[in-house]
Amino acid sequence: MSEPVPGVRLLHDAPLKSRNTFGVQARAAVLAEVADTAALATVLALPEFAGRAPLVLGGGSNLLFAGDPDAPVLALTGQGVRVLADDGDRVVVRADAGVTWHGFVMHTLAQGWCGLENLALIPGTVGAAPIQNIGAYGVEVREFVHTVEACEPATGTIHRLDAAACAFAYRDSVFKHQPDRFIVTAVEFALSRTPALKLDYAGIADEVAAMGITQPTAQNVADAVIAIRRRKLPDPAVLGNAGSFFKNPIVAQAQADALLAQHPDMPVFRGNDAATRKLSAAWFIDRCGWKGHRDGDAGVAPTHALVLVNHGGASGRQLLDLAHRIADSVHERFGVAIEPEPRVIGASW
Repeated sequence: MSEPVPGVRLLHDAPLKSRNTFGVQARAAVLAEVADTAALATVLALPEFAGRAPLVLGGGSNLLFAGDPDAPVLALTGQGVRVLADDGDRVVVRADAGVTWHGFVMHTLAQGWCGLENLALIPGTVGAAPIQNIGAYGVEVREFVHTVEACEPATGTIHRLDAAACAFAYRDSVFKHQPDRFIVTAVEFALSRTPALKLDYAGIADEVAAMGITQPTAQNVADAVIAIRRRKLPDPAVLGNAGSFFKNPIVAQAQADALLAQHPDMPVFRGNDAATRKLSAAWFIDRCGWKGHRDGDAGVAPTHALVLVNHGGASGRQLLDLAHRIADSVHERFGVAIEPEPRVIGASW
């Protein structure tokens, strides 16, 4: 067993049920909680980690344990937040990977820094945000990422990647494509004191109006987003889930047009470019009759077809099997492939 490392808590045969928002059972042979990233190189050189790419665990809100991880697990727990630059309007603020995402969003708004308000109440940590390029209500985090700091375990090198180097795309990034190459240690965001509010998505304007507000602030928009999310999405502390389980599929415009001719009520959005269209996975799943479905303790939320839920005792494998059945039914009926948004551990999709 390794010697103690300052700033590091090393656990063996660590239970992971409380560390994933699905609340499924899993165990890690070894788990290191690292509060100070200066100790990261030392941890990666420990016998339990040496030569092995670790599974980096944030808030556990974007993964499904379909089995125990076969890699050592690393959790960065640093909570530092500081301003790097401020010209009176534009602010560059740095947050450690372990900072809770929603708490960070609320902190920025309290300081009068605008931009992240549409991303309020997304579970997880700051370090996970660029990996998934988290997005909601017409906004993606890549719009505000200034720099991502990441450690390359193979060499111990610390990289600073600007937004272009992160290769962001819809729910995608270089960190997701090369999950074993980088460990995100901190993210720097470029925010503004001048609001550029986005209200034209999924009922935000109506929610703000219902609040009796005619000249909304960024905080008002965040409050509206929080209210909508709480109505639509189950609280993981009450009903295990990882938020939206399936990504919205992006297809060629011709396929979207053909589907729209058959289903005029099908939602269609612009895709990655003018030649593609993004379709609603929730609409497909709902049309296939899955909303509110339950097999034992594995099910689909009655309020949102995209959300798989654990009613208490479902295993990750049972949830994965249900996800496969849902995807197969969508493909059979509509000819559209849908894929999971969370990372699946212990099995392949």
